[in-house]
Amino acid sequence: MDVSSIIIKNCIRGQRESQTELYRLYAPVMFVVCQRYANSREDAEDILQEGFVKVFINLKQYRGEGSIEGWMRRIFINCALQKYRSQTSLHLVPLDDHHENAHFYDEAITTQLGVKELICLVQLLPAASRMVFNLHVFEGMKHSEIAQQLGISEGTSKSNLFDARKQLQKAVLKGRKMVITKAF
Repeated sequence: MDVSSIIIKNCIRGQRESQTELYRLYAPVMFVVCQRYANSREDAEDILQEGFVKVFINLKQYRGEGSIEGWMRRIFINCALQKYRSQTSLHLVPLDDHHENAHFYDEAITTQLGVKELICLVQLLPAASRMVFNLHVFEGMKHSEIAQQLGISEGTSKSNLFDARKQLQKAVLKGRKMVITKAF
């Protein structure tokens, strides 16, 4: 039995020390997930706390299939989506014909930036574009799944992803120009 299994079993039994240890082990990773979906650090902290409350309440449902991190990640993503469903109505961009033919590469965006830079840029996206971008790029969800999660059409999901990529690419290019300008 590995350390994680022991911690999980003790958390289910309500042992505070194990709950603290589980939090200590996974809070940094889950906070990065929360930041990608949040408008601000404070929102990310709220999502993190709400997520851990749900983790501790539902931990007995974890069957040991797959990683505990993956199971927890799903909870944190659902908390972030719930927060945005309750706070605002997402301003989703309808699909235009030119969006279908656009080919941008997520790797070009994600590999050219550091994690902190990417999180900052993603947080600047409008809520709908941010949600779709995160779910598609980081969580690997298909547009049909995103549409179901957010209650939108697949076309609207594709359109919001297109807009998010476009805005991030502009930000990356703008950042490069600023770096080049500062170098001279």
